[in-house]
Amino acid sequence: MGSLSNPVTPFNVLTDAKPDDTSLPAFMVSTTRGFLPRADPIVTLPPEFDPLESILQRMPVKTASGEPGLLAEGKLGNVVLSELPDLTSHIDKYAPNLPLMNALYRDYSFLLSAFLLEPCHLRFIKGEPYGLARDVLPANIARPIKRCAELYDTPSPPSLLSLLLTLLPQKERASNPSWNTPAPTPSTTTASPTPPLASPTPTSASSARSSTGSTPPPPRQASCSCTSPWFNTALGEEMLTALRNINRSMETMWQKSKPGSYTSFRTFIFGITSQSMFPHGVLYEGIEEYKGERQSFRGESGANDSMIPLMDSLLSIPMPETPLTEILKDFRQYRPSNHRDFIKYVAERQDELGIKRWALGGEEKEEEGRETRRLWLRLLDQVREFRWRHWCFAREYILKQTSHPTATGGSPIVTWLPNQLGAVLAEMEKIYGEGGGRGKLGEEIEGIMDLVGRQREMLEKEVRKFCEDRGVN
Repeated sequence: MGSLSNPVTPFNVLTDAKPDDTSLPAFMVSTTRGFLPRADPIVTLPPEFDPLESILQRMPVKTASGEPGLLAEGKLGNVVLSELPDLTSHIDKYAPNLPLMNALYRDYSFLLSAFLLEPCHLRFIKGEPYGLARDVLPANIARPIKRCAELYDTPSPPSLLSLLLTLLPQKERASNPSWNTPAPTPSTTTASPTPPLASPTPTSASSARSSTGSTPPPPRQASCSCTSPWFNTALGEEMLTALRNINRSMETMWQKSKPGSYTSFRTFIFGITSQSMFPHGVLYEGIEEYKGERQSFRGESGANDSMIPLMDSLLSIPMPETPLTEILKDFRQYRPSNHRDFIKYVAERQDELGIKRWALGGEEKEEEGRETRRLWLRLLDQVREFRWRHWCFAREYILKQTSHPTATGGSPIVTWLPNQLGAVLAEMEKIYGEGGGRGKLGEEIEGIMDLVGRQREMLEKEVRKFCEDRGVN
């Protein structure tokens, strides 16, 4: 447990999202909009960017008029090289407007993705392997997107869409360069129920001081007297409800989605890192600080989401020490900086106060302590449900549709999600066992844990089969 003599610096969760304030970054955690941007995404760019907008409107596989677009005809590359000027000077003109920088960053990223991966798309629709993508990004895209990245406070210009999916509940571009997505994306569908997560998470950690008048005892002193109704209410009525809403959204998406349609646009959300399409990375022309060195960035991934990683931090779910977990850590840099800082704050605050051990360390003969453990397991169960459904999506949408070995973000397609899902299943079994196991926490928890056991066995069998079929060790 961290030292209470050096408390964690408080984190400012906005209670007013300030949607009209253009001096603040688009992404800031708030109690009113959760992890969604502070205001709805900008749809119309200033007139200086009409050349960019013109290409974007003509770019889709299927345009708004229903006619084939540049990507359908394999003409995008030539149009970008012949028609798009370097608009970096106009970006500097609007530099103080951070939400606009975010919108430009988004739109240039769509163009970047489509330009680099157009050759792969054309081969894919013919039933051929992806082959090689373009590996030189011209300065008229590279310089503006690098400038947007600097102004928007991102660690590096993205190779593809990455965290951009969270921007698009109202902008049709979504994750599909045809702009006709067959189903809602996970980020846009599940981000909207997050305000309850943004609110009680820091509150439940700090309320341990305010509601009891003192800091919770260190873990070695934890007892059931440390748990209290306000703590159980925060866990049960606020966080648990929010997570259930998120999982209901995922279920709705599952019902409305078409597995066979996903691969039709998946090509455009691949990244550079660990992808056969980019064996030597990508050369970003006109970026002096790169000194001619080729770059490699990750593509879109569910790991860029902030909600479930937030729960990982709050519930202190231990991840295995594996190369797959190292990839998970690498994805953190692709989140908005404010989201990264918030999740880090929650993890540090949880450690500082010993919330997990405080909540789970009581004498099990006392009903209040048992209820806290039940609530903790219910929260873990919602994380399990989210990750299990994510695995089911990957199985139906990707593993059964394509033999490409690498996920869009650059992680191994078969073993990546099971690494995190397996960690949650193991944590639930550990906490259940420490609470006395069967007969100690009630029928509901016994039913949950029976499901955990079945899913663990099913997951192991499925992963083993997919690995054998694909020759993966």
